[in-house]
Amino acid sequence: MNNATVTLHSEFSIGDVDPRLFGSFVEHLGRAVYEGIYEPGHPAADAAGFRTDVRDLVRDLGVTVVRYPGGNFVSGYDWEDGVGPRAERPRRLDLAWRSVETNEIGVDEFMEWARATKVEPYMAVNLGTRGPEAARDLVEYCNHPGGTRMSDRRIANGRRDPHAIKLWCLGNEMDGPWQIGAKTANEYARVATETAKVMRWVDPTIELVACGSSNRGMATFPEWEATVLDATYDHVDYISLHSYYGNRSDDLPSYLAKSIDMDAFIRSVIATADYVKAKRRSAKRIDLSFDEWNVWFHSNSKDKEIEPWSVAPPLLEDIYTHEDALLVGCLLITLLKHADRVRIACLAQPVNVIAPIMTVKGGPAWRQTIYYPFMHAATAAGRGTVLRAAVTSPTYPTEEFGDVDLLEAVAVRDPQMGSTTVFAVNRGRDPLAVEIRTGDSAGSTVAHTSLAHDDPKATNGPDGERVRPVDLPAQPVHGGIATVTLAPLSWNVLKVARDAR
Repeated sequence: MNNATVTLHSEFSIGDVDPRLFGSFVEHLGRAVYEGIYEPGHPAADAAGFRTDVRDLVRDLGVTVVRYPGGNFVSGYDWEDGVGPRAERPRRLDLAWRSVETNEIGVDEFMEWARATKVEPYMAVNLGTRGPEAARDLVEYCNHPGGTRMSDRRIANGRRDPHAIKLWCLGNEMDGPWQIGAKTANEYARVATETAKVMRWVDPTIELVACGSSNRGMATFPEWEATVLDATYDHVDYISLHSYYGNRSDDLPSYLAKSIDMDAFIRSVIATADYVKAKRRSAKRIDLSFDEWNVWFHSNSKDKEIEPWSVAPPLLEDIYTHEDALLVGCLLITLLKHADRVRIACLAQPVNVIAPIMTVKGGPAWRQTIYYPFMHAATAAGRGTVLRAAVTSPTYPTEEFGDVDLLEAVAVRDPQMGSTTVFAVNRGRDPLAVEIRTGDSAGSTVAHTSLAHDDPKATNGPDGERVRPVDLPAQPVHGGIATVTLAPLSWNVLKVARDAR
């Protein structure tokens, strides 16, 4: 059996976790909205048509903030289409996903769902086909109390109280040639700056996120970030990152190490933001919003077979495996390791579209394998302090990343509860004995929850969950050390706390 160690000390910390690190993302894409969060006539639908079974699963998942309405969709979206009497709303061609958008759900309905689900809204504005005027009007519609053209329009639509949306992003993936209204860095920087100015003039309390590169592989990365931030630095609070991962070559050792790519991406963006800060001799710090991340590759071939111009086609419906859950766990650990600078992150998406939750039209909602690592991390780390744990681990060889640690781990301290939770992934095919060195922890135990399966390709479905967590016997802490055994290819939650007995 291989052996590893995790050494903890409460005085050595990386930073406090912003609860918005456990966000998600609802786009008008596929069945994310229609047949996802919204399905009138479903046995579990509320009076507004929203599925309460999905709402309960999103709440249990621990989602704190939800980005809306896109994504690629937003770059061709007229937000005015989705407000007012439903009978008067136009049906539009959505060029981003070659679908028909009915506009049955818009900003007001989304805000109803967000309030009922108890999540903070994160609103995107269209900087593809539109610009400062439409963005200014949307902020006024959502946030101004009344007595003006747009705020009175909201009131006339039955929403007297302002939506009070505080977090906004300035477009989506504007460097991508697939994007409607794609721009060069200088073009985007100019329109983003002017848009940010007028949005803040309407509501000075809002926070703004500028578009970073669509992914680390873009030819313009990280020059895009440097150019955009140099222009927008005084007007924005965050720069965004997007990244998706897949196992197209069926190389499991390299696949489980792809969190190394996420780590390098984050470090590069931090370095670029800090370069601009130094160049401008500014005291202000730009933080990161990793507002699209997940595993995405299973549905790629099937999506090509779907006929265009239908309503809510089954696009991007990846069915996740146990190995996908392990990578999601590693990506969560990586985000936590950068909690001092990554303040917002959004798993794309919550329902049906590359999602931890799936629905059957007229039928049940069910949890995919990736549901559990996210739920565990959001529940145990949402308001803690990430510790600078010292991790030693044996390595294994990979084609893509060279030698990689078998153990991927991070620790989060909950100062209120006086407990520390270690999240750990065993990337290896053999058990891994891990010494958790806690220091002076007499009378403590380590509670152990494990997500493991003999088949890395095992999936869940509407008929049952093959991959689900189990609670293992707690281990005592002796002399400041506890030893736990991690199953092969497993995600683990190890909570070190005082024994209540």
